[in-house]
Amino acid sequence: MKNVVKGLLLTLLLSPLAQASSEEAWQQNARNGQQACLKASGLKAASIVGKPVQYDDSVGYDALLLEGRYPQKHMKNQKGRELCLYQRQSGKAVVSEADQLRVAQ
Repeated sequence: MKNVVKGLLLTLLLSPLAQASSEEAWQQNARNGQQACLKASGLKAASIVGKPVQYDDSVGYDALLLEGRYPQKHMKNQKGRELCLYQRQSGKAVVSEADQLRVAQ
């Protein structure tokens, strides 16, 4: 029993410590999210408005607001907004129409 406890303590002491992500890793994640959201957008000339909202790892999503123009003929090139949710772990982005959201000044 004593040897098991010693072995367990030794394993815990020698195991690598969890490290926070580097600044470069956060920037790369932001670029990946921006690219995925712009690619998923259905708007013409889509661009990101404001800064992303980054949820913690228990949720694992970033939210980005996109703005552009509707490509459909009946929309007559009207301005539009989409909310994009980017899942950091999978790298997938989904968008939904969000014309009702206002941009903070």
